[in-house]
Amino acid sequence: MCDLKKSFYDMQITKLTYDQVPQFSARDRAYVQDAEALRPFYEYPVSIESFKKIIEHKKTYKNRKSLVNILKKQYQHINTGDKVTANIEALNSENTFTVITGHQPSLATGPLYFIYKIISTINLAEQLASHYPDYNFIPLYWMGSEDHDFAEINHFNLFGKTLTWENDEQGSVGKMSTRNIVPVLDELKTLVGDSENAQKIFDLMHRAYAKNETLDEATFYLANELFKQYGLVVFITSSREAKQLFVDYILKEILGKTSYPIVNQTISNLEKVGFKAQASPRKINFFYMREGIRERIVHQDNTYKVLNTDYTFSEKEITQEVRQYPERFSPNVIMRPLYQEVLFPNLAYIGGGGEIAYWLERKAQFEHFEVPFPILVRRASVMWLDAGQSKKLNQLGLNVAEIFEEENTLIKHFVQKNTTQKLDLSEAKKQLKELYDNVLLQAKNIDNSLEKSILGEQTKALKSLDQVEQKLLRAEKRQHETATKRITGLKEKLFPNRGLQERKDNFMAFYLKYGDDFIGTLKEHINVLDKQMIVVSEF
Repeated sequence: MCDLKKSFYDMQITKLTYDQVPQFSARDRAYVQDAEALRPFYEYPVSIESFKKIIEHKKTYKNRKSLVNILKKQYQHINTGDKVTANIEALNSENTFTVITGHQPSLATGPLYFIYKIISTINLAEQLASHYPDYNFIPLYWMGSEDHDFAEINHFNLFGKTLTWENDEQGSVGKMSTRNIVPVLDELKTLVGDSENAQKIFDLMHRAYAKNETLDEATFYLANELFKQYGLVVFITSSREAKQLFVDYILKEILGKTSYPIVNQTISNLEKVGFKAQASPRKINFFYMREGIRERIVHQDNTYKVLNTDYTFSEKEITQEVRQYPERFSPNVIMRPLYQEVLFPNLAYIGGGGEIAYWLERKAQFEHFEVPFPILVRRASVMWLDAGQSKKLNQLGLNVAEIFEEENTLIKHFVQKNTTQKLDLSEAKKQLKELYDNVLLQAKNIDNSLEKSILGEQTKALKSLDQVEQKLLRAEKRQHETATKRITGLKEKLFPNRGLQERKDNFMAFYLKYGDDFIGTLKEHINVLDKQMIVVSEF
């Protein structure tokens, strides 16, 4: 594999508004564009000025000493940088706050957007530090290691190939053993080749997964190695000490079934303004965890039962279980945001469109629990074009924004732009309509009952012109067959499965080529307060 060293100066940066990226959902675009319909569902608009207000609200945070002790315990076997150590210590101070992103412990970081999330968080913390010099801002990765959907995190895609970790363990994915991950590492070694960057990245992956016993330990190590120079703090959510700080909220939710009506009402209000539910609540929004299991808790016949197990509790027993073993109670997506905000002096959550969507369902829930609601910041989205792709785009006479168009629309526009023939029959359609309108006017003077018949003939004639227009376009497409195939190939490469590159490809494909400049370029250009998508084009 060719290992070409690239610098920032070989890259062209293009920024696109969310309106220019149809791959984003309507809700995603609406939130980024500050749509009035969504305004009741969050506390603060996304701006540097909003942080002054939330800092005042978060000054009441009381768990600093406990939080620092928890983090020090998690880091006791990790060799990390001075910035991380200093950031953890800084949390003892009342003028220190966090900005958080969250993600499951996906194998080898999963899709590219994992990297974009973390760089977004690091850069926002640095921006805040520059704007508010009297305060400290800590970037933090909240590792969702209690998730039990193994199929979501057990693979990654590299050079069009899916590398999959086969494992039959059950329960929390973070606690799964990495002992049988060796076949994936062997496959990865063959795939990346033996360049300098390949050796560097494979060595990192090998140390992460072959030298650590569980998936959360491996992911902790990997994230620390990739981002410790920027002071990123990594947090594993399943510790007993962390859950002890959340006991009162666990009991209130399980015994009172508190969130169910509140979140459902918010979802109903969102639906009234045109947005469907992202994450519907259950009456009890906690799982029960023991070794090898993570199953839902339900309340039936005055008994608390753990589905698919023999565990049952009376109200007194489950209260005692929560107080004695809080680590056994795992929040689902409804309670996870609340757990995070209770645990940290946090100002902002940085997430993708889907995450922002379920956070928008939580504001009233937070108000009920009397927990300040964070600023919701849409993570950066980035697309990379290598030199070959950039060259093809230029040869086709297309700009970066046009490549985001739907494929058939893009090809149609390309053909229309590059033909010497007139393919648009809109003028002919206009003349035809005027002709039939005149005929209809004459007919009405003779017999009004002819109107329906004449309008029907008009519709058929216009449809015939539509068909002629399509035939002309198809014929012209054949004249540009080579170019249209190149457009199709480019679209397939840049939009795998018709989605954004960042949701499919793994970062190693870019690290192998650009080395540390991959992260460096992202650090240089990501600014989530810009609210724009970034396209990096090599030239």
